[in-house]
Amino acid sequence: MTIPSLYSNIIGGERLQARTGDTIEVLDPSDGQAFATIPRSGAAEVDEAVRAAHAAFRGPWGRLTATERGRVLTRLAELIRANHEELAALECRDTGKPLAQAKVDIQACARYFEYYGGAADKLHGETIPYAAGSTVMAIRVPHGVTGHIIPWNYPAQIFGRSAGASLAAGNACVVKPAEDACLTPVRLAQLALEAGVLPGALNVVCGLGSEAGAALTAHPGIAHISFTGSTETGALVAEAAARRHSPATLELGGKSPQIVFADADLERAVPVIVNAIIQNAGQTCTAGSRVLIERPVYERVMQMLAERFTALRVGPGGRDLDCGPVINRKQRLKIQAMVDAAAADGVRIAAQGRLADGAPEGGHYVMPTLLGEVPADHIIAQQEVFGPVLAAIVFDTEEEAVEIANGTDYGLTAGVWTENGGRQLRVAHAVEAGQVFINNYGAGGGIELPFGGMKHSGYGREKAFEGLRGFTTVKTIAIQHG
Repeated sequence: MTIPSLYSNIIGGERLQARTGDTIEVLDPSDGQAFATIPRSGAAEVDEAVRAAHAAFRGPWGRLTATERGRVLTRLAELIRANHEELAALECRDTGKPLAQAKVDIQACARYFEYYGGAADKLHGETIPYAAGSTVMAIRVPHGVTGHIIPWNYPAQIFGRSAGASLAAGNACVVKPAEDACLTPVRLAQLALEAGVLPGALNVVCGLGSEAGAALTAHPGIAHISFTGSTETGALVAEAAARRHSPATLELGGKSPQIVFADADLERAVPVIVNAIIQNAGQTCTAGSRVLIERPVYERVMQMLAERFTALRVGPGGRDLDCGPVINRKQRLKIQAMVDAAAADGVRIAAQGRLADGAPEGGHYVMPTLLGEVPADHIIAQQEVFGPVLAAIVFDTEEEAVEIANGTDYGLTAGVWTENGGRQLRVAHAVEAGQVFINNYGAGGGIELPFGGMKHSGYGREKAFEGLRGFTTVKTIAIQHG
């Protein structure tokens, strides 16, 4: 597939460059080489996009019925599937993830638009018994214009789950993708116009987070902001939203535990545990980055994990190996520094994958790493690495396992591996996480499962009907009719 060298913003249905003419190079994480450019937009382009969104919301897009909106989103899902190979190749090149995973991501993006297209006319309000001679309705109405700041790790998926839900609810959107991975969001916005999403209803503005992202977050015309990214930046987004008294949905970091009890089916558990940390080279908020192992099976589980880690191969996304590169040099250096610091503190490197033969120089490769006997309070077991690094921690009792699992600032996802039914439910209820998987691990789960965090992992819910409801507000109408 030939990838265009120049990409544009999509504002009011038009392809536009930054007014200054400034651009940002797009680098291939697999070799570090530039292969395209995107606009370096700022406050002016964000303001233009917000104005276009307001015009669409107050005009033709806002006048569509829910059924009509749903049909448009369903057509978009069909177009995404029809262009699946192109979009997957683009996602693979832009993010460095293995091609097979990029294909899964594009299918998931299509499924989001399909799901929310089908849900658009099923978002119901309610009537409330109030007083004699009156009828009271609580109806759900769109916020208006919503802002969406999406990250570089899953640009296609998060575009679908965020913008898809907002459009289905009747809002108009302004999307600011991460500067490291803008290409699929831009292409998806082009397909949206083909599908019948009216001009201005869906706008994509490329640029730096500190410029275009900050301008979108602070814009007074944004009625709701959805942000996926780091805990630190999430706090700034929430503060900006609070200053204009607007709601925000924040999906932030995680340090998700996988708790393995002695009675677990280890043959079933271990492959899932490995996949949950190497998926997308560990660049996943829901990555199972801690494995808590009950002492009687600790050595056995570590041996099984080590065998799998040693067999892992890392290389360019297009070669479809176990792991692709991480997104950029800064991320690679951060991950390696955390692993080196842990080793210097005496943490044992139990196993590592290796770089595949012929991997290009200049690629941002990090070897999948299994760390053994990690103290539960060590920084590598407390802070998000955002790379393919698994910290193994031993525990002796169920109570201790729960204490360790809850002993970080995060609370996004957890996995529980045990055949004991009572323990399954006790631990699931006791663990502080927005999602808990028993004898499986979904890394965020399916489109139909509400998703979001506790504590520093953020607030609000995405996916499923909860995500759709989050892009509405409730209006009460009371009628006195005697």
